[in-house]
Amino acid sequence: MNKVSSFSLILGFALLATACKSGINSQTKVAATSENLLEKRYKMLLDYPVDSMSMPRSMTIKTNTIKKVPSRDWTSGFFAGNLWQLYRLTGNEGYKIQAQKWTPFSKKESVNRNSHDVGFKVFCSFGEALKVENKQEYKDVIIKGAETLCTRFNAKVGAIRSWDFNKEIWDYPVIIDNMMNLELLFEASKLSGNKKYQEIAIQHANTTLKNQFRADNSCYHVIDYDPTTGAIRKKTTLQGYNDDSVWARGQGWAVYGFTMSYRYTKDPAYLKQAEATAQFFMTHKNLPEDGIPYWDFKDPAIPYSARDVSAATVMASALYELYGYTKNKSYLAFADKIMKSLNSDKYILSDTIKAPFILDHSTGNWPKHDEIDEPIIYADYYFLEALLRKK
Repeated sequence: MNKVSSFSLILGFALLATACKSGINSQTKVAATSENLLEKRYKMLLDYPVDSMSMPRSMTIKTNTIKKVPSRDWTSGFFAGNLWQLYRLTGNEGYKIQAQKWTPFSKKESVNRNSHDVGFKVFCSFGEALKVENKQEYKDVIIKGAETLCTRFNAKVGAIRSWDFNKEIWDYPVIIDNMMNLELLFEASKLSGNKKYQEIAIQHANTTLKNQFRADNSCYHVIDYDPTTGAIRKKTTLQGYNDDSVWARGQGWAVYGFTMSYRYTKDPAYLKQAEATAQFFMTHKNLPEDGIPYWDFKDPAIPYSARDVSAATVMASALYELYGYTKNKSYLAFADKIMKSLNSDKYILSDTIKAPFILDHSTGNWPKHDEIDEPIIYADYYFLEALLRKK
């Protein structure tokens, strides 16, 4: 089976698998329609003009405005990553050619010590490139990025520092999102043979495991530490509804991050936490029937609250990997449910909108009223990754 035909099967899988006995033909028609809509959206990524200062991040549909960012933005690596993933899914050389043009734009972030998101910026672009082309230059950028990320590690705290801003509010913030950047460190150790990167990643994961989770296995967004003693100053949030709320994408970062950490270490404690937080997410009373969560599980505006497709795609991708280690069919079924829901015109961006995005209805930063119910680039990235993992 060639790449294109196998890709077509993936796109239609969830819809076709649940076709009711009396309506198989209609379900097949819906699957074909959704697949066609996705292909139209994918092709729009090829039309987006190459510009190192205009990496697409999100879009305000009402004003037809694309939010464009330079490489220093934490989302800058995702568009190149999307193109690499589309090449792997379709075999279309056009995506590879465009990916080769966009990927170098985030190279300089491998030496940017002012950001904890080196992993997002470098590994989601160069890491995806390395899966297609085994080039030493890609490996060098990844290793350099890992070295840079290690400069933000504090041995007393046992974790990598997240933000440098809001110093009047916190002393040493560590966010659950930071678990995602550990993949850069783990992979750099494999590529270089330098165990330092993995050792720091493990220390960070262990500190997060110890301090970031509640008794119900949901996670806090931010833990603020005293950098001189390592003591916890406070447990708080920046993007959740309040300090004790449950920010949906944060739960996705947690499940994904600890599943990925288990991949590299085989530490059963990581797998246990990933499963516990996945169960919290999947069984929560405020989770909508289609599996696409509200942006925060404790938003009092539910059921009139904004959804977050990005949280769903992160979770779906994580659950496919988690299923691979546990063979727990509930993870596979839930991931399939998410992908079935997303493979519909309810969530796929209309083909009348000319923009380099695939999915609509993500929520970026609700407390700041920023990127609410919009297409956001990282939702597309983890959607494509979930398709590849399903395959």
